[in-house]
Amino acid sequence: MTTEPSEITGLLTALAGGDALARDRLYTALYPELKRLARSHLAGHAPMTLEPAALIHEVWLKSAGREGALHRAQFFAHASKVMRSVIVDHLRERRADKRGGGAQVTLSTTALEQLAPPDVLKLDDVLQTLERADGRAHQVVEMRFFGGLDLEEIADALGVSVPTVKRDWRKARAFLFDALQT
Repeated sequence: MTTEPSEITGLLTALAGGDALARDRLYTALYPELKRLARSHLAGHAPMTLEPAALIHEVWLKSAGREGALHRAQFFAHASKVMRSVIVDHLRERRADKRGGGAQVTLSTTALEQLAPPDVLKLDDVLQTLERADGRAHQVVEMRFFGGLDLEEIADALGVSVPTVKRDWRKARAFLFDALQT
């Protein structure tokens, strides 16, 4: 069952406005898309003890009713950021000296496929550097790569034009490519 973006936006708005019933309806409407997003985030990782359902629950606890997330694109951008954060924290714990580790993550954009799979912790460090250097380009990466949003949805969420999003996306990919090669 696919939920219309406008229905999700309406439920997010109702929830932000204090409608308690909207929370359950929103969870039901978002669950299939959140599950797809969680699987996408976990794909390519070394065997993980983290399940998609755990990521969905973390997102729900940290996102539902969140101030400022009044439409679908904003919600999924935030949800993707939460999922990446949970995965990074999980891998940091697993990598602690007392436990061993060595988990790897791969990227699937064309420009980055040529690289050896980067260490997820290095990827997180590079993304933090990008965020400090160019916050909007970082948001574009979060929404496009991790959130699966298209250029029009990102432009709408950021309040900029599609060509601006395209430039930010190219700039961010080049930055990530260079940073992950070293």
